Amino acid sequence: MTRLLAPIVFLLSLPLSADEPAPTPLRVLCYNIHFGQGMDGNYDLERLAKVIQNLDPDLVALQEVDVGVERSHRVHQARKLAELTGLQVRYGPTQHYQGGLYGNAVLTKLPILDVHIQPLPYTEATEQLQTYPRGAIAVTVQAPDGKPLRFISTHFQHNVPEDRLAEAKALNEFFAEKDAARTILAGDFNATPDSSPIAELLTQWHSGNDDAFEPSAPSQNPKNRIDYIFFRPARAFHVLSSRVIAETMASDHRPVFSELRLQP
Repeated sequence: MTRLLAPIVFLLSLPLSADEPAPTPLRVLCYNIHFGQGMDGNYDLERLAKVIQNLDPDLVALQEVDVGVERSHRVHQARKLAELTGLQVRYGPTQHYQGGLYGNAVLTKLPILDVHIQPLPYTEATEQLQTYPRGAIAVTVQAPDGKPLRFISTHFQHNVPEDRLAEAKALNEFFAEKDAARTILAGDFNATPDSSPIAELLTQWHSGNDDAFEPSAPSQNPKNRIDYIFFRPARAFHVLSSRVIAETMASDHRPVFSELRLQP
């Protein structure tokens, strides 16, 4: 049975600037942090924070973030990564797990104006099938040009292809409205570039990724590209560069990084 929960919304006013500064580059990072556990089995948020700091991002989409979970020693990982990187954080939990919460997060150096947590459709777990609730956190920030910019972090179902397609359609429905604000979408979509979920997203979004789709998972000897950065509308952004970062130890995914120029 597919289950879709009601959205959780936090609204603040969105001030607009009358100024029209020159086009500004944005440094965007997408990183599935594997609940802080590296390939050596150690939980090491300091190591993850150094990976993030070395890239000096304006916006970071994180997936698999634990808060108060037993396996990761009850640490509030979202808050701790914010402290270690000097960035602001907003957390979007998708489920209760081992006495705590598990979900997505956004880190940013930009002023935060608005937060929206959107549950996504998923197949409920059974004794025969282990699934997890899915969702997206959308954080609206004030971009360097003074105007609002929406940034979304999400994580699609890992083992039910029908869920991934339903989640892609839901994202298009919730966040690709005709007159929507400029939006960047980043996450672990658990889908390869030639898959139906990515094709569905590309009906409404544009790729902010390297054209060759360099593989991002697993971090050691990666074989599949499943982590992406997208944006819309096309006229609002120009891709300056994009690459997968060759980090092999801090997580079971490699970080995906793009530099986008905001168009006036």
